[in-house]
Amino acid sequence: MASLVIYYLSQQRLPRSFFLIPTSLALVTSLLILFYISTTSNLFPHHPPQPNLSSFAHHLNPSQSQRSLPPNSAPNGNNEVFHDTHIFLQDYKEMKRSFKIYVYPHRKDDPYANALLPVDFEPAGNYASESYFKKVLMKSHFITNDPTKAHLFFLPFSIARLRHDARVGVAGIQDFIRDYIFNISHKYEYWNRTGGADHFYVACHSIGRSAMEKATQVKFNVIQVVCSSSYFLSGYITHKDACLPQIWPRKEEPSNLLSSNRTKLAFFAGGINSPVRERLLQVWRNDSEIFVHFGRLNTSYADAMLGSMFCLHVKGFEVNTARIADSLYYGCVPVIIANHYDLPFADILNWKSFSVVVATLDIPLLKKILKGISSNEYMRLKSNVLKVRKQFQWHLLPTDYDAFNMVMYELWLRRSFSRVSLSTFEHSKSTNDFT
Repeated sequence: MASLVIYYLSQQRLPRSFFLIPTSLALVTSLLILFYISTTSNLFPHHPPQPNLSSFAHHLNPSQSQRSLPPNSAPNGNNEVFHDTHIFLQDYKEMKRSFKIYVYPHRKDDPYANALLPVDFEPAGNYASESYFKKVLMKSHFITNDPTKAHLFFLPFSIARLRHDARVGVAGIQDFIRDYIFNISHKYEYWNRTGGADHFYVACHSIGRSAMEKATQVKFNVIQVVCSSSYFLSGYITHKDACLPQIWPRKEEPSNLLSSNRTKLAFFAGGINSPVRERLLQVWRNDSEIFVHFGRLNTSYADAMLGSMFCLHVKGFEVNTARIADSLYYGCVPVIIANHYDLPFADILNWKSFSVVVATLDIPLLKKILKGISSNEYMRLKSNVLKVRKQFQWHLLPTDYDAFNMVMYELWLRRSFSRVSLSTFEHSKSTNDFT
């Protein structure tokens, strides 16, 4: 048909302007598309009239890298520690009242009770967050024995315990998780309703990420609450998954938290286990204001943190370490040098209000960035550090807004899903079998 039209037109003597019409329409359409993109996209940055910015312009050094800017105090900026305090408090109250978790039951005589049941001691050490969460959850009012009332289902295996179990070990964790999911999906109906989308597990050791390689439904469907929360890695899906704060539990409050004399600009101590830390050592190891130490400290770790204005969290093997929680515990403003780190409680806490994020490429500019923060801005950061300390502390008897309740709130935010009844699921499956 199109060829007939073209032939007919070719045989007619049409005015030359006739052939300009399509070209004109195409040009006008292109201009309209470009105008739309320019007004709705960041491809063409535009600068509408701005209010007076003098109140915070002095915080920014013109020669400073644009990749790493200190927190600002823009007139319309949020200097509160929560993104929206009112919404958080309302939701938190409802979460405490109604949120219910069903835990797959296991007996004390289960062959793997050591990895499936809570530990019978108070957790300690670098990966304590995993054990703390399960121990506190199992004694909390969030637990229900009625799965029909549960918002989420907890997969209680412990990656940290399995890796030390001689029967499993690091090499056998993937098989253990695969078999565990197979067993519960055949013994219980709950997994099959959503393909595991209303299930979650908790892990703090980095091996937890690779542990799911033979159980792809876990990796892609289940809510993964993990310490190694890097959105650069394919195994972690931001917004579906959540960051578990890595916290080394400490018993006593620092006696001189408020009165400590912070004479050092910045402090870091740790092993050389990443190119990022090698770069930090290379640039700042002999500096008189930024104290960078690798290996065992000759002085107290607590005193070093209490004596520093800023404490550095620097990526090691993974993006996460316990140094952010340590910084907050000792009242030191954390400086986060770990690209792609999905920070703990990032959808709840306003990290710009109590920390400084520095890109790894900007390590040579670290002193300039930190000194570019005014004394008033530093005092605001330090004040907010003291406000968020409680969010990074575990308690066997949980208190409001502590680490346990904040993780529960993260799960509460992820509780929404489409339930499919078992009968509907089975009917759909049988129908598909005949198509």
